[in-house]
Parts: sequence; structure tokens; C-alpha cells
Amino acid sequence: MPVRPRALITAVCVTALGALLGALLPATAAHAAGRTVQGGRLDWGIKSSFQSYVTGPIAKGSYSLTGGAATVGGSEFRFHSATGTYDGDTGAFSAAFSGGVHFVGHKEDDGTYQLDLTISRPTVRISGGSGTLYVDILSKAKGTGTVTTSSQVPFASLSLGGIDMRGGGNAVQLNDLPATLTSAGAQSFAGYYTAGTALDPLSLSADVQAAEPKPSGTDRPTPSKSAEEKETSGAIANGAVDWGVRRTFREYVTGDIAQGGWTLSAGAQDGGALFRFPAGEGTYEKGARSLEAEFDGAVRFTGEQGLDLKLSGVRVTVQDAKGTLYADVTSADFTGKKVAIATFTAKDFTPRDDLVELTEVPTKLTAQGAKAFGGMYQAGTAMDPLSLAVALTDDAALPALPDLGSSATASPSASAPRTATDAGTDTTEAAANTSDGAPVLHIGLVAGSLLVAGAAYTFVVRRRRARTAAAVPDGD
Repeated sequence: MPVRPRALITAVCVTALGALLGALLPATAAHAAGRTVQGGRLDWGIKSSFQSYVTGPIAKGSYSLTGGAATVGGSEFRFHSATGTYDGDTGAFSAAFSGGVHFVGHKEDDGTYQLDLTISRPTVRISGGSGTLYVDILSKAKGTGTVTTSSQVPFASLSLGGIDMRGGGNAVQLNDLPATLTSAGAQSFAGYYTAGTALDPLSLSADVQAAEPKPSGTDRPTPSKSAEEKETSGAIANGAVDWGVRRTFREYVTGDIAQGGWTLSAGAQDGGALFRFPAGEGTYEKGARSLEAEFDGAVRFTGEQGLDLKLSGVRVTVQDAKGTLYADVTSADFTGKKVAIATFTAKDFTPRDDLVELTEVPTKLTAQGAKAFGGMYQAGTAMDPLSLAVALTDDAALPALPDLGSSATASPSASAPRTATDAGTDTTEAAANTSDGAPVLHIGLVAGSLLVAGAAYTFVVRRRRARTAAAVPDGD
């Protein structure tokens, strides 16, 4: 039977496509296999209704963040510093994230709580088309009060929706993956929910790269000085201030009312729950345990309702165990230089291994600070804890900042869903469809003289999900 021209052309195209795939894909997979995951974040609300119950009128409780965890918008928690592996040949992926959330509610007369639950160190493992979320849990059983500590419990099953995890690139990005409570998760969840309960979906972004040394907090070189010169002059070699301003203020900024965000400049860094102001310069007097130092960096909060507040020129002084945080303030209602924003206590300000540190010390808003926030908070209001590190020699390393990865943003972005049926777009369009500009792992790339140029698949799956935001910025 004679071969029709159309059938012949089809056969040639299929043969050419098969040969091209055979030539390209093995090389891509070989390049991607066995790579290191280093840096990234996971955003997850655990279960929004549980949050509402804990902080509502029945439980009358609250939650606190541990290990550098942060909040995103009004209902999600951000876990940081992903570490793990990704195999481009099989699509196997494993990443553990740092940070935790501690819930308490139903306070007893003795000050303890009937509801006491900590969820931390979430780990996502994907293999063979299925995914599981593991967590560490410390919980008090409902009814009996028995306290149980469990490590890496298979807490939730994750639905991948047919996503092909194989490929190569420098980031893994998965958005709004449905999560379902497992039987082991239900047991460790202190009996509040049964197996099969739908939890909040989770999103993650993780860098895939060879591990590299992380910077100490500044890219600006510090002139080398001898120990003798530093002892005489009191000049510090480096320093950094870590401060998140106020958690509920950040939630207000990114929530449904202000619908805003923040931008960092002049060297400031985003650590999720905090901002780092690096490159400290100044003097530390060992005898008096006193400090005067200024730091680089600026943060600007913008949004609806006239929100526009910039903090820059951060300075810190410590004298007689009393500390003050200053900043240059620019806003619609208040502008000032060297404004005393918050105060804190520095009880132990003694150098250890040429490093002077304060870790998460409580801060309180000053009267001038209250003016800087436009009267949103009263003087004496508790602000976020402050961490301060001052290196007295060039060899003293500053504490590492939480690693959010290369695609971290103040709030998760959203775009139209993209699936494998979107073939035909070129690689430029595929990159544009990742609205946060992050390079992602490509599932496949096909090109040839007999085909329409290129098809780039990403495994970014996004759905816009309504979030419950804090109604007022000062509510904990």
C-alpha cells in the first residue's frame, strides 16, 4: 500500500523528534542527577481553622515562632534554610526546612495550657510521583494531657497532580500542593483532627546547587587591623543588627487591608522573620561594655491606606546594660534623623571568642518610635526581639542569616496554572510565566527544524488562594 505524503511527513517528524529527545534528555538528566539542595523556604498555614480556633474566643490562646520561622500574609508560616538533595534522573526530591510554630490555648489556673502543640522542622520528600510532609511534633494529648515528643512524623500526604519532577535547572518550585492528614499525623496532632482531614496547601522554593560558603553578612571589605590597634582604638571589625520591626505589623502590611509589601536597599537582607542591617562600624569599649555603632541597609513598607514608611541609617548604642535602636525615619506624617525607635536590655554584653552578641532580646517602642509609626502603636508596645552581633577581630564570624533561597519574596506570588499541555511557548515566555522571576527546573526542551521552535515545561503549579489577614495591625 503506497505511503501518503502526509503520513510520510508525520513519520519523519516523529523519527526526528525521537532522535532529538534521545540526544538531549539523557544529557540533561545526567547533568541534573544527584544535586545538592541548599537554601529555600516553605510556606504553609498548617490548618487555618486551627489557627482561628487557637486564637479565638474559646481557646483564647496564641502562637509564637521558633527557630527563625516567619509569617507570610495573615495565615501562613514561612520555614527557611532548605537542605537536601534532588535527582534529576528520577525526580526524587528531599528538603528539610528550619523553624517552628508553638500553639497554646485553654489556659489553666496554674498557668499551664490544655492545648500545647509545637510543629517544627518540616521536611518534604517526593519519590515515584508521590509526596509526604514530615514534621517534628511536641504535643499534649487532648483530654489526658500526656505530652509526647515525636521526630519526623509522616504528617501529611501531598498531591502532586501529575507533576513530572524529572529535569534539570537551579531551583525547584512547587506551589499550593494539597495536603491531607495521615493517620500518624492525626495521632501526633493530639487528637484534634482525624486521618484524611484536609490541611492547608503548601508551597516551597528550593535552590539546587553545589554548597557554597555563605557570606558573613556584608560584601564590603573591612580594612585589616592588628589586635593591638583594635584594643587601643576600640574599633569593631564588623557587625549586624537583626530585627523584624513587629510581626503583626508585617502581617498587616501584606494582608488584605494594606495589600502591600516591603523593599530592601543599601545592603539590607531579608531573613524571613527579620531584616538584617549589616556592615557595622563603630566602637566597643571592653571595660565599660559599651557600644556605639551604625549599620548599612534600609527597609521601606508601602501599601494602601497611605502606608509608606522607610527606616534607614540604623544605629545602636549600649551603655550601662541599656540599649537603644535608632533609625532615620521617612513617612507621610513623620520625618526625622537619628530617631530613638526602641529600647532593650543588654545584661550580658561580654565578648566571647572576639564576638559580642545579644540574641532575641525583647524591645519596646519609645515615644518617638510611636510617632514614627503614625500613632499605630503606643509607647511601651512590645516590638520584635532584636539580635546584635559585633565582631572585634576580622576572624570572628557573624551568625548566619536564615537562608530563604534565591526566589524569596515578601509574599508568595501567584499566576495562571501551567501544565504540560502548554507546549509551544518558547523559553522566554516560560520564564516570564514564573512571575517572581525565579529560574525553575525545566521538565523538557524540544527544538528542531521540522518543529515549531521549543517547548519549555516548568513544574510551577499555582492557584490564587484567599488568605485571612489580620484585621488590625496591633493584634497578636
